[in-house]
Amino acid sequence: MAQQFNAQNIKKRISVLVFLKGSTAPLVLYVENPEALYDELKQAVKSPQAMLIERETLGPLKKVCFISNQIASLALQEEQYM
Repeated sequence: MAQQFNAQNIKKRISVLVFLKGSTAPLVLYVENPEALYDELKQAVKSPQAMLIERETLGPLKKVCFISNQIASLALQEEQYM
């Protein structure tokens, strides 16, 4: 039997996906302000100078560190959860 979900109980959250060169799975980062992190990482990708990026996050990954010139692409993802 299919489970019925009440639309009022479903919440949405946005995560930042960071695809690194040479990796098949993206880093999924949950932060307070995902749009600001996305914009910051986008600027780091555009920069000709490589920089170390280290962030604390709210999800299963508590802290991440990578070099900006290893970013292949970025995405914002909206997820539904209860």
